Amino acid sequence: MTSSELWTRATAERYDTEEAEASSPAALGPALDFLAGLAGDGRALEFAIGTGRVGIPLRERGVPVVGIELSEHMAAVLRRKVDEETLPVTIGDMATTVVPGRFTLVYLVYNTITNLLTQDEQVECFRNAARHLEPGGRFVIELGVPPLRLLPPGQVAVPFDVSERHLGFDTFDLVEQVLVSHHFTLEDGRYRRDDSRHRYAWPAELDLMARLAGLEPERRVADWDGTPFTQDSTKHVSVWRKPPA
Repeated sequence: MTSSELWTRATAERYDTEEAEASSPAALGPALDFLAGLAGDGRALEFAIGTGRVGIPLRERGVPVVGIELSEHMAAVLRRKVDEETLPVTIGDMATTVVPGRFTLVYLVYNTITNLLTQDEQVECFRNAARHLEPGGRFVIELGVPPLRLLPPGQVAVPFDVSERHLGFDTFDLVEQVLVSHHFTLEDGRYRRDDSRHRYAWPAELDLMARLAGLEPERRVADWDGTPFTQDSTKHVSVWRKPPA
């Protein structure tokens, strides 16, 4: 077990509804194109596959997908959509769990590496990806850039969503490099509060983790559509390659 917080049954049951916009064909299309192109004729392994938001449509595109998922509740929602033979899922953490075989692609989307709350565990996640990759295979991470430029002196909170039904903001511990995401969601006239802890990491820090795992940087873009990554980008999609044997 890693330091990742476990998704509860209640959270897993409402996840697909709350992420409906991010799961639409229009939103997912560029990501699926990007990942399928890297997988080629090989197999893909998704770390923290969740309810299959990305893994299932990638499998439907003809890419054999295998998943690792820490939360049994999230995996149970996935299993209602697709059987084990079509998309195998192993319950375990993405830093140490090993599944059979080798892959041309290992990927980790939607900021999920931040669920690992220590630098050591994030390094082990890179090593686990390298362990599963064929020579020449790629490891892909989608991750937000820490928004610390938005913090004036003395402020520790940054809002990321202020809408009619939802208020979301992050608070930062700059010493420990940990943020807490706070969500207040309006349901039946009352607000439900949810909090989750994350260890944020910079792109250059991830490159060093990759080097420690024996992976080489290949590409970094600002989004799945290939938009160039700049100092003003709020997220990145990064690709590292395992050197040929």
